[in-house]
Amino acid sequence: MLKLKKQNIFKRFEKKYLLTKNQYEKLLEKLQGKILEDAYPHYSIYSLYFDNDSFSSVRKSIEKPKYKEKLRLRSYGLPNKDKELFLELKKKYQGVVYKRRISLSYQEAEDYLFRKIHPKEESQIFREIDYSRKKEELEPKVMIRYDRDAYMGKEDSEFRITFDRNIRGYTLQGSLDREEEGFKLLQNGEVLMEVKSSGVLPLWFSQILSEESIFMGNFSKYGNYYKSVIFPNLRFGMEEKQKEIYTLRFSDSEIWKKQPLAQKALGRMEAVC
Repeated sequence: MLKLKKQNIFKRFEKKYLLTKNQYEKLLEKLQGKILEDAYPHYSIYSLYFDNDSFSSVRKSIEKPKYKEKLRLRSYGLPNKDKELFLELKKKYQGVVYKRRISLSYQEAEDYLFRKIHPKEESQIFREIDYSRKKEELEPKVMIRYDRDAYMGKEDSEFRITFDRNIRGYTLQGSLDREEEGFKLLQNGEVLMEVKSSGVLPLWFSQILSEESIFMGNFSKYGNYYKSVIFPNLRFGMEEKQKEIYTLRFSDSEIWKKQPLAQKALGRMEAVC
């Protein structure tokens, strides 16, 4: 079972880079001797994202505002009764990420997510999280799962590099421990690299990125799932609704024509014509 440092407040810079299989392999080769494997180098992450029924949280995020926030529940490995889960409120302002989180047992997480029962110990961080949930009417919506390899700088442990692969998403159905195959968000061996630091990136790392023509991107796991799966379904649903409304209106007009007064009016109109 993966054990993490008991850190509940984070402030750092985060940058994302979507790599091809070839870029990833070359980059990893050049990083040898400059990075070390993290204490827990290989693990799977399950992040359950909250949103409201109009999905305004993810839509705002896609618009790339200066300030955005998201609420999620994170588990290292598929959530189950033996795992410690983390409820996180992540805020981003002008490239700086602020994250506040609390740990919950599996039962506490299910109680809060599905029955809105508060944990016995209510910290200040929990109250902030709960306020955000109530204000935006947030409910658990989408699970994003992926496999991660984690590294840190050889000379600076605060400089971290992670590589995510096999990223998949699925709409939550039922309990937290129910896993689905999900929708594949990366193609052809792509790897998502995330770089986390407390300040400016090391010069040697920036030089390697330049040599390999690797540029920062804006890949959002939940955002891409929304654009690939949720939005098309919403759009299809709206189109079907419009067809239904049109059909009802057409049917209503046909019914109207069959009414006695309507028939008389139509007869007078035809006589005039």
